[in-house]
Amino acid sequence: MPHRITKHRWSVLFVVSLAMMAVVVVACAGGSTTTSSGSIAEPMNAPSNANQQKSVAPHSPQQYLIKALNITMEAKDTQRAASDLQAWISTTDPLSTAENINYQQVGDNLYNISMSFSVQATLYPRIESYLNSYPAQHNGRLISTTKSTQDVSGDYVDTQSRLKNLRGEQTRLLTLLGHATALGDILAIDQRLTDVEGKIEQIEAHLNQLNGQVSFYTIAISLQPSQAVLTPPAAAWSPGKIWQDAVGAAGAFAQVLITMIIWLAVFSVYIIPLVLIVWFVLRWRRLHTGRPLPYAA
Repeated sequence: MPHRITKHRWSVLFVVSLAMMAVVVVACAGGSTTTSSGSIAEPMNAPSNANQQKSVAPHSPQQYLIKALNITMEAKDTQRAASDLQAWISTTDPLSTAENINYQQVGDNLYNISMSFSVQATLYPRIESYLNSYPAQHNGRLISTTKSTQDVSGDYVDTQSRLKNLRGEQTRLLTLLGHATALGDILAIDQRLTDVEGKIEQIEAHLNQLNGQVSFYTIAISLQPSQAVLTPPAAAWSPGKIWQDAVGAAGAFAQVLITMIIWLAVFSVYIIPLVLIVWFVLRWRRLHTGRPLPYAA
């Protein structure tokens, strides 16, 4: 009897052990399945999350800028420098335009030159860099560089919005005008339509001006002769130069003297009779003044 009880007890323990092992195996299999499923599902959801962040991420508003550059430089030959710069800008930007070119003479074949160009906004940085390096590369000197930037983004966006609203109103008014039958309604709608179309023309002109200013930037260039050319060094003392100056002065004096003699010879037909008349008058007065008065008895 005790032997049977011990044998039954061992059988129960063996069954319980098998059951526990089965539970552990099932649990491990479930954990590995869950882990692998999670690792597979995560990459599948990643693109959707990226797209969601991309759509939610705020976009920076586009800027509309108006830029201008004013550069002043010295050059030994301003005419040649002006020709070189104009040719380079025209080649680099075929759409550029020379708006104003002025020449002011400041010496013997020496000129102050001012030029103004309108260049594409996309090529503006390249042209600015070339102009800043031009004086050093051509034995000149960069005097000053002035840049200005104006942000017209608010004005640009507001103008576009007003234009869109006015065009929408124009469309509605045209629709109403097509369905109106009463004369008073037709006149009122037509008057309002005229006002709206006038505003549209004004806003379109302003928008076109802004488009031109943000698409093309202004570059003003001032060229000045170098100081070495304007004020050459004083010449050394030279007897030969002094002799030439003296001979020149003597020749000029002789020319003036001969000129006076010629003028006197030509006008002598008037001067000589006048001198004779004056001489006779003075002589006559002197004779009559010196005659003694008759004696009275």
